[in-house]
Amino acid sequence: MSLWDSVAEHISAKSGRPFSIQSRAEVGGGCINTAYVLSGDGERFFVKVNSAGKAEMFAAELAGLEELRRSNTVKVPEPLCSGTADGRAYLVMEYLPLGRGGSNRAIEEYGHRLAAMHAITSPRYGWHRDNTIGSTPQPNGECDDWQEFWIERRLGYQLELAGRRGHGPLSGLGDRLLERLPDLLAGHRPAASLLHGDLWSGNHAFMADGTAVIFDPAVYYGDRETDLAMTELFGRMPERFYRAYEEAQPLPPGYEVRKILYNLYHILNHLNLFGAGYLGQAEDMIETLL
Repeated sequence: MSLWDSVAEHISAKSGRPFSIQSRAEVGGGCINTAYVLSGDGERFFVKVNSAGKAEMFAAELAGLEELRRSNTVKVPEPLCSGTADGRAYLVMEYLPLGRGGSNRAIEEYGHRLAAMHAITSPRYGWHRDNTIGSTPQPNGECDDWQEFWIERRLGYQLELAGRRGHGPLSGLGDRLLERLPDLLAGHRPAASLLHGDLWSGNHAFMADGTAVIFDPAVYYGDRETDLAMTELFGRMPERFYRAYEEAQPLPPGYEVRKILYNLYHILNHLNLFGAGYLGQAEDMIETLL
């Protein structure tokens, strides 16, 4: 059976309604997957496609979307199904027509809703399954100590991966930073909040009615500051977003330093995904922290 016949059949089985593909349009889906909008029988679905080896990545993303939806806070696309067919993996979700900008009121509501999402907590850091950050494996083994989690599951993992990919000179700086982490995080014992995990500007948008939508998650439970930090990494949200967030959940002292530490994880991931163009930025961030 072809990929698209299989996808249509899976959609029908999961939705409980017959679905046949009447049109298929390729749309922007980032640099990792190919994405399509399927239309038929009065419905539309958003579908990501990759090689069959990415099936577990899609299954984890589907689980992450479900975890975020259960919070009933920030809107996410409803995930429908994932699977493999004809040598390829796919993930099907609700299609939402998105724009980029939001009104002042919509931006403030987004800040409030993100704070509400972060108010949902777990007894432990991590998550019950591993997933990916971009296409890089993201280990989420649960842990009782935030410093240990950030050293072993986040920075240490990315630094080790960077060494294996030929960025060895970074290792000395990275080792020094890992030794300093207890000082940088001294006294900081955050709640294990429900996190999007990859909340840069390309992974949120607004619908025409002003509803903020987040997507492409890398879900786990950890310091809520990591999500806030990433909203600043590749272009900040408007100030009213941060004011609205802090009205609901003020940030503790030290965030301005910790956000560098947390965003370093994503810069190291970009280094590992896209190459040496991010090496200088990673080194500068480590030097700043040291």
